[in-house]
Amino acid sequence: MVHAVIMAGGIGSRFWPRSRRSHPKQFLSIVGDDTLIQATVARLAGIVPTENIHIVTNERYVDETRRQLPALPPENVLAEPLSRNTAPCITFAAQIIHAKDPEAVMVVLPSDHVIRDVRLFHDTLRVGIDKATEEGSLVTIGIEPTYPATGYGYVQFDPDDLDGSGQLSALFVRTFAEKPNLETAERFLDSGDFLWNSGMFIWRTDSILHAVETLLPDVHEAFSYLAGSSASSLDPDRLRQAFSDCPSISVDYGVMERANKVYVVPGSFDWSDVGDWKAVYELSEHGATGNVIEGHAIVHNAARCLISADKRLVAVVGLNDVIVVDTEDALLVCHKDATQSVKNVVDYLYTHQLERFV
Repeated sequence: MVHAVIMAGGIGSRFWPRSRRSHPKQFLSIVGDDTLIQATVARLAGIVPTENIHIVTNERYVDETRRQLPALPPENVLAEPLSRNTAPCITFAAQIIHAKDPEAVMVVLPSDHVIRDVRLFHDTLRVGIDKATEEGSLVTIGIEPTYPATGYGYVQFDPDDLDGSGQLSALFVRTFAEKPNLETAERFLDSGDFLWNSGMFIWRTDSILHAVETLLPDVHEAFSYLAGSSASSLDPDRLRQAFSDCPSISVDYGVMERANKVYVVPGSFDWSDVGDWKAVYELSEHGATGNVIEGHAIVHNAARCLISADKRLVAVVGLNDVIVVDTEDALLVCHKDATQSVKNVVDYLYTHQLERFV
């Protein structure tokens, strides 16, 4: 059976001030009527049965996750007592799923992507699932790049695996590359054998658990006690200790970059990781002057702006390419090309003990 794990533990600091610790990005309706996590679950219809979808989230978000996803069995919402990056998160979920279904194939997805061509997304997943059934195979989904992005990691595949038919296939991965500078990103794009690293993975539970045991023995040791355990039998104190004993490490760095049988399926579907407010602007419908307006706003002699007003009237005059997000207790104004730096505001608030605004 195919199972899915949706990782939903982050706070989305680049979406401040709309995203807060009490109500983070994945619970917001940023694009469309559904929240990001609802849309992620809905996209799996026809690929993964609802009863096989699991959410891993911070323990403070368990109730809200269950409220937004009432069709999921309550025990399928797995609570992380501490945040330790994606390798511990995935190992935790893999142990629970493997105990339930030792032959499970596990699709791992972030909770905050926007994918509009669901049919092509499904086609890509099916190719990855087929490859992942092979013993020891670890599969990732790569996105065919459309510009030299410096905000994404990259995956290089072996071009000899292309058969010229144009059919979707799983290609052997040569290497992973961290977020590049512009010159390097342009070189990647020109080479034709690099894809954006989407952060989506597919593997058998036994394959990923064996890889973690081999490559991340500390993580394996921390969660080995869960072998054969069900979600309903978890001991919160022992689980907290397991996460405490784990290093904070991503599955990309800890496993995928070091494993031998790693494959990538190129995805050509419309994709965004909605990483910041600029991405929201690009995904939204624009008016005649290129403005995106949500809520009560007056715009005069301004173009290519995103204005998101909560309750108050917001007026923008004589400004181009700005993001304005107004909430009850905080206002963000920034240039559209500086939205990645919004995270620095959140870091400042923590550093100066102004956490009431986070």
